[in-house]
Amino acid sequence: MDNAELARMVEGEHPYRGKALFELSDRIPYDDDAATKVAMLSRLTSLRQARLFDPVSLAWSAIIALLAAETAHARMSAYEAFGALEPGEQADFLAYLEAPSIEEAHPRLV
Repeated sequence: MDNAELARMVEGEHPYRGKALFELSDRIPYDDDAATKVAMLSRLTSLRQARLFDPVSLAWSAIIALLAAETAHARMSAYEAFGALEPGEQADFLAYLEAPSIEEAHPRLV
């Protein structure tokens, strides 16, 4: 599937939306379009409410994937996506990553 098809699955709340988001996230290091789509998707209320485990939502996992890619475009997209979070959620996100600021967050995906 191409990036647009995967993004539509996420937006449409398809039962496999998490898998579609993770596939897009895997493409971030070498595909700026995937990074842009993941950042956009992280703003969806449905992803902010869908929990992988408490407190991590699908939206947080999207931002973490953007940060972990360590490309200039992905990091800028992550900063913008992080900026769209409510202040309390931003604080929780940084606490989860054990980072004093978003710019200093360098998570690694395993």
